Amino acid sequence: MTIRNAQDQVDQWIKTVGVRYFSELTNMALLTEEVGELARIMARTYGDQSFKAGESPDQLSEEMADVLWVLICLANQTGVDLTAALERSIQKKTARDADRHAQNPKLNG
Repeated sequence: MTIRNAQDQVDQWIKTVGVRYFSELTNMALLTEEVGELARIMARTYGDQSFKAGESPDQLSEEMADVLWVLICLANQTGVDLTAALERSIQKKTARDADRHAQNPKLNG
């Protein structure tokens, strides 16, 4: 699946199953919530906290997908082509950081 396919599939699902998009502000709040759920699993899997009863590291991929889902909703609602946006971001980072990371002693030491 390409990013464009994902945007189209989410849009089709919203229009047929989801009835309509939530408002952009609601989806921004939902994105924050989903990132928090992902952070909770990351903190317990890779950090110092332990899982509570009923929590599982197996939910990591589900939480990542939930973050992606809401981000795609926001992109669709605001007319952002995520493929083009990601391509521009890669170009920007490549030009800006061409030597930066290679010369970082924290990364190479």
